[in-house]
Amino acid sequence: MEALEALAVGLNFTFLILIIREKTIGWPFGILGSAISIYLFIDAKLYSEALLYSFYVVMGVYAWYYWAKNTHNAGEGGIQTWSWMRHLVFTLAAGFGTFLLGFYFKQNTDAAQPYADSGSTMFSFLATYMEAQKVLSGWIYWIAINLFSVWLYYNRGLSIYAGLMVIYGILSVVGYWKWTQRLNIQNAN
Repeated sequence: MEALEALAVGLNFTFLILIIREKTIGWPFGILGSAISIYLFIDAKLYSEALLYSFYVVMGVYAWYYWAKNTHNAGEGGIQTWSWMRHLVFTLAAGFGTFLLGFYFKQNTDAAQPYADSGSTMFSFLATYMEAQKVLSGWIYWIAINLFSVWLYYNRGLSIYAGLMVIYGILSVVGYWKWTQRLNIQNAN
């Protein structure tokens, strides 16, 4: 299992580095790393995380297409921002989804951390959508999610994933900084 976990971590790490640099080729790495992760999370009884990584596979295919298409269309696919109202609506929806998913897994499965796992999952759904759409503040969500996931994964014996989340937290700060620079350049033109 550790070798499979290390492979998934390596693929997911490569994905993040390439996405920070806005490289479309990063998406296939994320898709493959996420596919391997699904199996690992089911084995660790983190069912919401397995669901999340299934979502990552689907969103990875969508984002790969979206980014590739918009790379070839001038003026499209740039970094964008959301209003505070849009953030509020999506955050409330993710919070409500956390409660519903957590309740379901608590009542119907042997999930180890049903509400924590569900919260990580629902807010990651949101952050992934924002990343696919190149919404700058998605990186802020990722910083919080990644740091929370350090505890969640370590608690379930996934120490390599916990270490990856520390690195992801740091890289999310870098991603926010780099995308902020690109947005400033984009707005200056």
